[in-house]
Amino acid sequence: MQKKQNNKFKLSTYFAKFKWAVFSYILVNILGSIASVLMTILFAEVVEILTLEKLGLATDLLFYGVGLAVLRRVFWYLAGFLYNCYSVKIMAEINADLSVQAFKLNSKTYNDHDTGTFVQRIVSDPERVVDNFAGIIDLISDIITYLIMIIYIATLNIYVALILVALVGVGLLIEFLRVKLRRKNRKDVRKNHDKINSLTTEIVRSEKDIKSLGLENKLAEVSKAQYDVYRKSSLKLNMTDMNMYSSRNLLIEVVSILLLAFGVFLMDKGTITLSCFMIIYANRSNMYGLIWGIGDIANKIVDIKVSVDRMFSLFDEDEFVSEKFGDLDLDVITGDIEFKNVTFIFREYEYEENKKKGQKKREKKLVSENKIFDNLSFAIPHNKTVAFVGKSGSGKSTILNLMAKMYEAENGEVLIDGNNIKELSKQTLRKTFSLVNQFPYIFDMTIKENLLLAKAEATDEEIKNALHLASLDGFISTLPKGIETRVGESGIKLSGGQKQRLAIARALLRNSPIILFDESTSSLDNFAQEEVKKSIDGLKGRSTIVIVAHRLSTIKDADIIFFLDDGKIIDQGTFNELFERNEKFKSMFLAENI
Repeated sequence: MQKKQNNKFKLSTYFAKFKWAVFSYILVNILGSIASVLMTILFAEVVEILTLEKLGLATDLLFYGVGLAVLRRVFWYLAGFLYNCYSVKIMAEINADLSVQAFKLNSKTYNDHDTGTFVQRIVSDPERVVDNFAGIIDLISDIITYLIMIIYIATLNIYVALILVALVGVGLLIEFLRVKLRRKNRKDVRKNHDKINSLTTEIVRSEKDIKSLGLENKLAEVSKAQYDVYRKSSLKLNMTDMNMYSSRNLLIEVVSILLLAFGVFLMDKGTITLSCFMIIYANRSNMYGLIWGIGDIANKIVDIKVSVDRMFSLFDEDEFVSEKFGDLDLDVITGDIEFKNVTFIFREYEYEENKKKGQKKREKKLVSENKIFDNLSFAIPHNKTVAFVGKSGSGKSTILNLMAKMYEAENGEVLIDGNNIKELSKQTLRKTFSLVNQFPYIFDMTIKENLLLAKAEATDEEIKNALHLASLDGFISTLPKGIETRVGESGIKLSGGQKQRLAIARALLRNSPIILFDESTSSLDNFAQEEVKKSIDGLKGRSTIVIVAHRLSTIKDADIIFFLDDGKIIDQGTFNELFERNEKFKSMFLAENI
């Protein structure tokens, strides 16, 4: 399927914002190259003059050489200054836009891709693009220097010129073949590198679980297997490069030696002077530089293309699906929820690049699909507390994702206050819901800063009230720094129950008309569970509360309980009603409390 990208996001637009700096960078590099060329020609002239024993003139020319050396260093310093100042600005612009786009992607897109996919595209690829772009400019400057010197040598003898042209031609053919092979190998290496990044992130974040479950050896094996895949792809890339480099360099070395032998022959015939021979000898490495430079430019172009494709694939709606919103703004939301004949199918895809009729297309291949709901219908009145229960895989969490528009229904309607959720604006949707999931993310900030993320203008009194309703004020009073206490990465300094209650306090500060709790107590001990349950109970009547529960004891006080089985609501009522008439529900509760 043809890749669809937003035309607004082109690499050239980022460099265009700083075009004067980019132009200046190119200019000072070219001036530095010109200074290098003039220095080389000047020193060649000095050698020629020395053979004529004109020592005074040679000394004068060397003083000019000092001036050229200073100029060259000034130009190169300016190039480094411009690069250091503006490369980070260009990278920051790209990083920012990619981050904004990442926020637009829907939750299913995140489920379908690993962490490394996003980290590499947003953080690493922009840096590679800018570095490679600067590298290309540097290489072009060097190539100009090499070309001028080769042309200068060619003016000394036409036969030497023909040998040099033939050598450059064959060397470039080898380079183009190497670059063609590198393009495919490089993509494989980057893909495997993404997987390593994701695995490493998971290992670091789950360190305690790994140790507590004795999974060190198992994870070491998984890591080794993944690194082996990465190593093999890297080895293939590097060995291909090495073989082609070796062939090219051997050719250049042999021809360079033969060229020197040819120079000796020409000297013997009196066709060239000793100074000409010395110039040829001193600049024979320009062959390496010219061919290597052109090949390395091709390398960098390949790397830029791979990085750009990866970065801007985030704008490809076929693979990285973004959220879609309507334009309906609601000033007041009461919190009524209704599902009307909702069908949801979870599909998994793979993406492959194929070349057909000379055009490269990215094809989307369906791997599996699972129908979670078929014509699901129910209604939740505002300011009621309802719960969805059922065995694992019955679709409980999917309902919350559909309510908050994290997932989109295949058919049917999800209504908020009688309005189709697809028609609501982003602003309306975001202020309607707060979600507290099983493992809420707590940022590496103070408790107060974590709360202010939910409502930047919250007063101290509002914060105090939210902490009280979330049953967290007692714990905070024991801390020497109170709400100014830093909680560490992912809230590592807090217990599971404290994280949950802090997440609830955040939701309270937002004052959303609908609050969703997704398995919020399933990972807690009985004491922490009771504290969180008290926090949730304290919200009754303030908002519409929807709870997905694993432990039935936590939802005894819910106004309505929906009992799910195989994607269908098979019963609904209060806890006591379901306990009395539904044997499956009763069995689940009794099994939980044995």
